[in-house]
Amino acid sequence: MSAEVVSSILNPDGDTASVNYYDKIPVDHLDYGYIEKCTNVKYLERILRMLTSGEEGIYPHLIQFCENHLEKLNPNSRALRKEKPVGTAASLPKDEWSQITDELKNPFSTGDKNRSKKALPCDYKEWDKFDVDKECERVDGIVTKDPPVVINAGHPKIKPKVNATALSEQEKVVLADREKDKGNDAFRANDFEEAVAYYSRSLSIRQTTTAYNNRAQAEIKLQRWHNALKDCQRVLELEPGNMKALLRRATVYNQQGHLKMAAEDLRNVLREEPQNATATKLLVEVDKKLIECTPELQSKGKKILIQEVESDDDDDEEDKEDDQKEGKTVLVEYLPPPSSLSLPARPVEPSQPVGGESAASPVERGDMGNAQKKPHGRGDGGSHGDTGNSHGNRRNRGGSSDKYKVGQESATDKGLVNGSQGGKKGSAAEPGSSGGSSKGAPTAWGEASGANNLDAPSGALPPPLARLKNEGNLLFKNGQFADALDKYTQAITGFTDSGIESPEDLCILHSNRSACYLKDGNCQDCIQDCTKALELQPFSLKPLLRRAMAYEALERYRKAYVDYKTVLQIDNGVQSAHDSVNRITRMLIDQDGVDWREQLPEIPLVPLSAQQHRRDEPPSAELQQARAEKATQDAARRAEVRFTALKQEGNEFVKKAKFQDALGKYSECLKLKPDECAIYTNRALCFLKVERFAEAKQDCDSALKLEPTNKKAFYRRAMANKGLKDYLACSTDLQEVLQQDPNVQEAEKELEEVTVLLRQSLAAGSPAKPRKPVPITEVDDGDEEEGPDATAATAKVGGGRPASESPTTINLQPANAYEFGQALNAARSQGNAAACASLLSSVAPESLPQYLSTQLDGQTVCFIMQALDTHLLEKDPDLVYRHLSHLHTTDRFSVVLMLLEKEERGQMTQLFEHLSAVDSGGHFTKDEVQNLANKYI
Repeated sequence: MSAEVVSSILNPDGDTASVNYYDKIPVDHLDYGYIEKCTNVKYLERILRMLTSGEEGIYPHLIQFCENHLEKLNPNSRALRKEKPVGTAASLPKDEWSQITDELKNPFSTGDKNRSKKALPCDYKEWDKFDVDKECERVDGIVTKDPPVVINAGHPKIKPKVNATALSEQEKVVLADREKDKGNDAFRANDFEEAVAYYSRSLSIRQTTTAYNNRAQAEIKLQRWHNALKDCQRVLELEPGNMKALLRRATVYNQQGHLKMAAEDLRNVLREEPQNATATKLLVEVDKKLIECTPELQSKGKKILIQEVESDDDDDEEDKEDDQKEGKTVLVEYLPPPSSLSLPARPVEPSQPVGGESAASPVERGDMGNAQKKPHGRGDGGSHGDTGNSHGNRRNRGGSSDKYKVGQESATDKGLVNGSQGGKKGSAAEPGSSGGSSKGAPTAWGEASGANNLDAPSGALPPPLARLKNEGNLLFKNGQFADALDKYTQAITGFTDSGIESPEDLCILHSNRSACYLKDGNCQDCIQDCTKALELQPFSLKPLLRRAMAYEALERYRKAYVDYKTVLQIDNGVQSAHDSVNRITRMLIDQDGVDWREQLPEIPLVPLSAQQHRRDEPPSAELQQARAEKATQDAARRAEVRFTALKQEGNEFVKKAKFQDALGKYSECLKLKPDECAIYTNRALCFLKVERFAEAKQDCDSALKLEPTNKKAFYRRAMANKGLKDYLACSTDLQEVLQQDPNVQEAEKELEEVTVLLRQSLAAGSPAKPRKPVPITEVDDGDEEEGPDATAATAKVGGGRPASESPTTINLQPANAYEFGQALNAARSQGNAAACASLLSSVAPESLPQYLSTQLDGQTVCFIMQALDTHLLEKDPDLVYRHLSHLHTTDRFSVVLMLLEKEERGQMTQLFEHLSAVDSGGHFTKDEVQNLANKYI
């Protein structure tokens, strides 16, 4: 149905049937006569809106007339509604105004107690949920406590998605914000199901971090931890480092039991917002749970990662590079908890494998018997034969060797695992070491051919004992700790029976056997072997560390603390010792109170020689290079940040006209970056402002060395030269600026001013009478006259009077710039243009700028021009053109050209006119002559 048909139906009289509701109202309809005759209410409303909008001007009487006529046709028209003015003290009764002011002064008075804190419903669906009886009870003073969470029993009827494909981007933003606001209202009303639905609708229109964060909070209220975690992860993908997302993800992790991950997120939040009370409170709660859950983990089994590391393990002869090789996992075994140990269980990470030691510090790769990892359980049915050693009680303490056995093929493909023994150089290797391997040499255990090099020498041990030790190392490497224990015991017994004097080797054997005891859970025997090893080699690192772990496993925390502190005196880079000290300190404080230190045994003082044992070893070349590169990068980064800050501060001082302060900042910048051209020009500007012209010139010179075409440096050096009253140099710099950019108006004005000053200075420096050239006559020695007559004749020549002697001879073949200058001056003093032309003919045009560089002035230029025009042009015009092509490149030529008088310039113009008229014989064209003339005229 068209608009005309609708209009005809609404207006059967047909007076305004042709009205179009979509076009702009014509101006002639804004008239008393038209309004009076118009009966179309809708059109009158449009006319009234246009009049009140002021688009065509303000006509109060016409507006009133239109309102009256519209009121007659439709008294209830919306166009007649007017905004009620703001109430004031004059428009309200006194009692009502007093009540309003009292409520404003006391917003938390008793009258507000029964007000509902819930958000009012915003649509009809929400009004259906409104509890009228409950609200009446609130008004009557009967307040009932709301439940903390309203969880709808059924699914929300609101569709979680909105089809916004046909909307523009701006419309999507508006609609998404509207849905998000509805979700906020539902959240404040504790209707979290509905809040989730509205937030989902907002996200279906447009994805924002705010909507994801809000939905995550609503999901947390509904205890939907998985959905909340997904929303937090999505926020962190869109905006890494979002504090709300980190805090809410930490809340989810806390509820899911991932306490370490929750603590990490909370620490990230507190690193950015140290005053965040919610994060602080939650972190305290998480830390408390971590401490409380430690005993619970002791009663559970855990996974032990046995890793194989290819490295040489000679005690003090391995390279630190071999100490840091990565391990390779070969066995994952789930073990039951030991019956006699109560070590705090911790997750086994790939960076801390268990089962043997690397050659590095014993913590860098899962130490033998690490206190942070549980030793193997006892009594798993494996029995071992007695080898006749004194440790008979070791039977049935180790697990079955078959339990840990690895195939022969895999065993031969892996290196042995153990750390270096803290002793003197040349000591034998511990479990897994190749006894005869030199420092940095590869082990022979990984060779597929041969018998794994079990006969390799090991320190001062005889071959049979060295073989036993090597077999123990191989068994330990394969996780067969009980069998390795037998081999080490046989080696110790044979060592004692043979009467060998090598405490280093015996120390290593006891230390290796202590590692097997510790892996087997036999902490008492481990302590005995470690004590024997320390008696043989005091302050050996590995026995001390293993004994400390055994003490801690037996809950002898004071002795464990002493051993750990001793280890740190020997090598303060053992991270496991640091961690254990911190852990045991908390336990001792809980056990003994604040005076726990007084009950500790005395901590032995490690001699300096033992402390330097490991510290004196230089790091590898790769490590040194990496540290140097990192230090260089860090220093460059810090210097760049400080340089930028100082430059910005200097610029701010310049804007505030604090040039002295700016000078200090720019000087500090140059200490960091002495090759920064912009800093030199900026500091030169500050020197100019404080009238330190010499320093300004030096900075400009430095800038031009870095950037020879820097306009700012040329201009500011010109200003410095002007301040130093060196007008000639100032003019040269200004001309260079204009040559680079002719549109620099400041340079043009300064050049005009400097030109006037230069002429004034030259005029002031000239004597009252012009100088006259004095001819010098050469006299042979034989013609010298003696007596007063000769003196008088010489005086006449010196006075410049014309004498009868012949004029000075002109050298027409000069060999250097000095001779050329002497000849040119002689020709000019005599006014001999022909001689000057001959002189120019004998000189190559390319060398003319070099000959004239030290003595070019206006008179010389004019004299050369005269000689070229009158004598040389007819003979050789090509030579004249070439001389003119090189003459203008002479130093200071532009300044001399600027100082020429009008007559002298006319002479120069005449020369170029003659040159363009002469026949060049094809050597040059008139256009080339014109281009050359532009450089002179």
